[in-house]
Amino acid sequence: MVAWTRPPCRKNAPLHRDLRQNAERPNNEYRARRLALLQRPCGRLARTGSAGDGKTRRREELIRGRTMANVQSGKMIVGLDIGTSKVVALVGEVAADGSLEIVGIGTHPSRGLKKGVVVNIESTVQSIQRAIEEAQLMAGCRIHSAFVGVAGSHIRSLNSHGIVAIRDREVSSADLERVLDAAQAVAIPADQRVLHTLPQDYVIDNQEGVREPLGMSGVRLEAKVHVVTCAVNAAQNIEKCVRRCGLEVDDIILEQLASAYSVLTDDEKELGVCLVDIGGGTTDIAIFTEGAIRHTAVIPIAGDQVTNDIAMALRTPTQYAEEIKIRYACALAKLAGAGETIKVPSVGDRPPRELSRQALAEVVEPRYDELFTLIQAELRRSGYEDLIPAGIVLTGGTAKMEGAVELAEEIFHMPVRLGVPHSVKGLADVVRNPIYSTGVGLLMYGLQKQSDGISLSGIVGNSSYSDETKAPVLERIKRWVQGNF
Repeated sequence: MVAWTRPPCRKNAPLHRDLRQNAERPNNEYRARRLALLQRPCGRLARTGSAGDGKTRRREELIRGRTMANVQSGKMIVGLDIGTSKVVALVGEVAADGSLEIVGIGTHPSRGLKKGVVVNIESTVQSIQRAIEEAQLMAGCRIHSAFVGVAGSHIRSLNSHGIVAIRDREVSSADLERVLDAAQAVAIPADQRVLHTLPQDYVIDNQEGVREPLGMSGVRLEAKVHVVTCAVNAAQNIEKCVRRCGLEVDDIILEQLASAYSVLTDDEKELGVCLVDIGGGTTDIAIFTEGAIRHTAVIPIAGDQVTNDIAMALRTPTQYAEEIKIRYACALAKLAGAGETIKVPSVGDRPPRELSRQALAEVVEPRYDELFTLIQAELRRSGYEDLIPAGIVLTGGTAKMEGAVELAEEIFHMPVRLGVPHSVKGLADVVRNPIYSTGVGLLMYGLQKQSDGISLSGIVGNSSYSDETKAPVLERIKRWVQGNF
């Protein structure tokens, strides 16, 4: 562990040896934690009493039976966030009042991804398995399927629109499905596939700004949508990794879309807001105005670049640079005291060096400044820079760094806050952390899909993943022809 001291306090003894040991410890810690969990009842079962009590055993069996019944009846939802730096598996249970209760959490360092794209299937599968096992043990149930997040520089998006005639002069669910199919019939590269078709608003005849057209009268229905596409190979590799873990993919969701579910409020989306999810490999952007998503983008600069900057500037191994970043880095140099010092392990057998925390901040700040400048350029390119009075919401693990919000306010000249998941129960205190924003959002997406069915409204829209895998292409063409001619 890195030693951090403030004058005039007495300086601690060098702790670089502890830091080296910590870097070699993760596998041992995981084995010990897993052994401890296996030696006792899982999750809620551990609170029922002693294992030797026959009455307690029957109670445990009943609870386990109820848990499995919840899984089979669709009352359990699983979100799987496969990121560049970590894999997070969350298990949520739908309460009687329709709220979401987090009952299981599993995390494991991610091995096998680079900038959100799978580069090593075996390593990715192992990371997913470890996270899933941990979540299963905590929740006390077996996971069979999950809602999976996807990110990366291969993500593309565009705004489109479609027009169809309204059958029977009253908008039906079939009309909505046809107009969304027409809207997503845009030219995309052969190596891309449609991931989401997200409704923005509808026009019935000459009446604009319609948000819920179902049941309204008219002759012509027009839909304005935001279409998100992803690389076919990237999505297939993610699916392959999940299925090799013995799981089915309920749906694949754009990660910033999932994060928006968990950290943004309805008022912010209505007024106009920009969500910035800063992960390990990529920074994901989503802009909302008038309650609908308007623009999405991905910037290939994130936390890994900050770690590399620290490793290069301080001449320290990457694993130590990562821990230094998490524990002591500051994104705004003026917030770091010049008198605060840290011990930095060197490469090889060289002795550790002492460095001021302000000097560390001077290494980190330029990278955050570059990232926020790129985000600002993307905002200007989108045309929405002056249409987001609710400001910027930062989330993701890299957004947690001290000084990140303050630096962002200086660059953007608008309100900036740190977004954490809300509106959840159970292990809420644990998941109220930016690193769980996408995972919790995946659960909320699954909850809405479970209540609304395949055709989703609001910021979700229709997921083309489910349509394309469950309905043959020719059948979809036949339905479109029947509805339009």
